[in-house]
Amino acid sequence: MSGPGLNQSFHQRQTQQLVLAPQMRQSLKILQVAALDLRATVQEELQSNPTLEELPMDDVSLEKEAGNGDDNATPADDPREEMDFSKDFQVLEKIGQDWKDHLSDAGGVRQTSSEEDERRQHFFDSLTTETSLQEHLMGQAEQSDSPPPVLTALRFLVGSLDDRGYLTSTLSDLALLANLPLSTMQEAAKLLKTFEPAGIGAESLADCLLIQLAQKGREKSVAARIIRDHFDLLVRRRIPDLARKTGLAPEVIQEAIEEIGTLDPAPGRRFADDANRVVVPDVTVEKDGEEWKIILNQDYIPRLRLSNTYKELIAKGKLSKQEGDYLREKLRSGKFIINAIEQRQRTIERITREIIKHQGEFFAEGVAKLKPLTMTQIADIIGVHETTVSRALANKYIKTPHGVFEMKFFFTSGYQSDAGEAVANTSVKEMIADIIASEDPGKPLSDQEIVGLLEAKGLKIARRTVAKYREELGLLPSNLRRRYD
Repeated sequence: MSGPGLNQSFHQRQTQQLVLAPQMRQSLKILQVAALDLRATVQEELQSNPTLEELPMDDVSLEKEAGNGDDNATPADDPREEMDFSKDFQVLEKIGQDWKDHLSDAGGVRQTSSEEDERRQHFFDSLTTETSLQEHLMGQAEQSDSPPPVLTALRFLVGSLDDRGYLTSTLSDLALLANLPLSTMQEAAKLLKTFEPAGIGAESLADCLLIQLAQKGREKSVAARIIRDHFDLLVRRRIPDLARKTGLAPEVIQEAIEEIGTLDPAPGRRFADDANRVVVPDVTVEKDGEEWKIILNQDYIPRLRLSNTYKELIAKGKLSKQEGDYLREKLRSGKFIINAIEQRQRTIERITREIIKHQGEFFAEGVAKLKPLTMTQIADIIGVHETTVSRALANKYIKTPHGVFEMKFFFTSGYQSDAGEAVANTSVKEMIADIIASEDPGKPLSDQEIVGLLEAKGLKIARRTVAKYREELGLLPSNLRRRYD
């Protein structure tokens, strides 16, 4: 029974919800992953789908590619054939011909020798053997001939370091935790600060820098004195104030700050887990005469086919209905994976071709010539949705004559110059970096003065935008860039 003032009502509401089929989700995943990660994704399917087989790269040839349709289809003259997948792949119906056209244009599939495969495997195997910071430090501890209590204390200290290599717990707390005398923990902490890399075991940034100077025999230098006595002024780079406080000339302070700049503020990070993350370009663009040549990375792309054995089992008609349905579903799934990989490569190639058309001056001359470009523009040209372009660009890298870049690097907003020329904001940043690099260090340019120089080049940009780009470039404001030589 409802109380006074309480009303209950029920409403029916009809909503639409898009639910992606598992195969479509897998297709999107294949489109998004980087070349180096694609093999792991496909291996999952190989383990769960008995109808899929991986072809060794040495077995792939132009003749086999030309006969690709035979590899993935059951003989058509068998009257019991029921393997018509056409309805399942309407969205990918043109992939087969597109892929053959691509192979024809690209000159076929690149064959690799067993020696190349062995070198590549050795490279990947070596990545897993990288020593961690903890292992590196405990290796030094075990070679220090320290008594067992100190070694125990060192283990607690090493386990308490953050990713920078700093000690974030107090020695008294660690001594209680380890059930050791505080004096033992202090002895271990003193020993830890002598280990490599220099600066490990510090309690603060200032302590880290002083440890590094001490290991270089520079504990009585001007740099050490500034860190120890005037760290707050150092952080703000107040060179005139430091000169007045120390009684030293500004140029001496400048030299000391330059020495401090060579020290590592986070020595532990060189052992970070992602320090050896490998970037493998998915596509390479290089000059071929007067044209730009696109080379898709096939080295890590698995070559798959449907098993003839299972197709023949279905064709013979001797399986139970349950067994036949199971194999047909697995064959459909396998065919979809094969098509999804081909679609991935074809999409990357088409997007790269359009990037070259729009960013031709970048490939010829460099970052300063980058032009504004949006994913919507490319999507409209190649006839796909903008989200497809975004997924295709995710985690992908392109090798150019000017270095390796994320493919998303080429998509940026920009400005219109007085001459009507479109200029990407990345190119504007490059201009700002060049202006600051060529300024007089004794009279650095203010952000407003940089605005004036850009206007002289025909670009009207607000001062706050210049400040934003300067900060993104990691460049200090003019008062902190001034040198006193």
